[in-house]
Amino acid sequence: MTLAQTYGQAEVKDLLRRLLAQERLPHALLLLGPAGSGKLSLALGFAQFILCENKAALDACGQCNACLKARKHIHPDIHFSFPTVGTNVKSDAFLPQWRTAIEDNPYMEINDWLQLIGADNKQGNINKEECLNIIRKLSLKTFEGSHKILVMWLPEHLGKEGNRLLKLIEEPPPQTIFILVAENQELILNTILSRCQVVKVRPLQDEEVEEALLDKQLADKESAQAISHLADGNLNQAQKMASEKESDNASLFLEWMRKSYIGNGVELVKWVDKFSKIGRENQKHFIRYALHFMREYMLLKMSNQADVRLRSVELKTAQNLTKVIAFDQIEDIVQLLNDCAYYIERNANPKVLFLDTSIQLNKILKRKKPEVRTQVVQ
Repeated sequence: MTLAQTYGQAEVKDLLRRLLAQERLPHALLLLGPAGSGKLSLALGFAQFILCENKAALDACGQCNACLKARKHIHPDIHFSFPTVGTNVKSDAFLPQWRTAIEDNPYMEINDWLQLIGADNKQGNINKEECLNIIRKLSLKTFEGSHKILVMWLPEHLGKEGNRLLKLIEEPPPQTIFILVAENQELILNTILSRCQVVKVRPLQDEEVEEALLDKQLADKESAQAISHLADGNLNQAQKMASEKESDNASLFLEWMRKSYIGNGVELVKWVDKFSKIGRENQKHFIRYALHFMREYMLLKMSNQADVRLRSVELKTAQNLTKVIAFDQIEDIVQLLNDCAYYIERNANPKVLFLDTSIQLNKILKRKKPEVRTQVVQ
């Protein structure tokens, strides 16, 4: 994959080209930006550019031996590290799936990847064995290219295990480059951040998302314009919208809101039982969507205009809700959803968590003052 094959991000591409042209490559580069913005695609393209044997001024040639191997993600001097599931499981065990995934969609998100490898209810992480394997691999000499490159996707999943890599990142072997691809700076150890040159990657512009959808032939002109407006700069989500009539999360959230408003205990228990089986990563994804809906609903409430990032069915529901949910209730609902995200991350029992949340949501929607939330059983 070349830099030119990444949609948008002209400023970041120019910076990467200057670093290489002026021989100012940092030993550790961290591409930081929101999901679906093309960070991983940039990392793959830059790695290929570094190792290209016949570099042009602006990009890799795409034809030399190094480029052909990098394009297939089999170059022996480009190593990959990413979240996996299972005790002591290393990234190498999932390399075939990884190569297929980044070939099909380098804009994928963590939930897409974990579902692809059958994570079910497990959360991904980069564990101790993976860190030791990285140290071992990078201690070897280069096989063919001018540099050894480690592309690490989502280093925020390292947790405290990142301490094992500090010395290697600070004083890497000669001709060794780290390219870290991250979304949440707050979850990365400060000691790692301080050793990296951070390059911020912005969300894609609506026009860039539209161009990508048309280029991939996923939508016609009219649909691409509508989807690009809703995707909020996330090409991965835009691709999903183009292939689905309506988001599953949208339908699920609207169903939850209706059942919580009605407050039928039996129906809520049935919904929670069903929802608790979709897996922790899907639950986290659902909460992110719910927060997105409430943000757009607040904009609709403030402006009373339909120019918000919601699809037709969602927009109609949001317009109907303007008579039901007031501003003070929006704040309570958002806080409730943020609490859910917090407890999901800490492995709360999903049945207890979402039944409790549904009851609290019913009280908010009925304009009752919500009670202090009890400690969730974990």
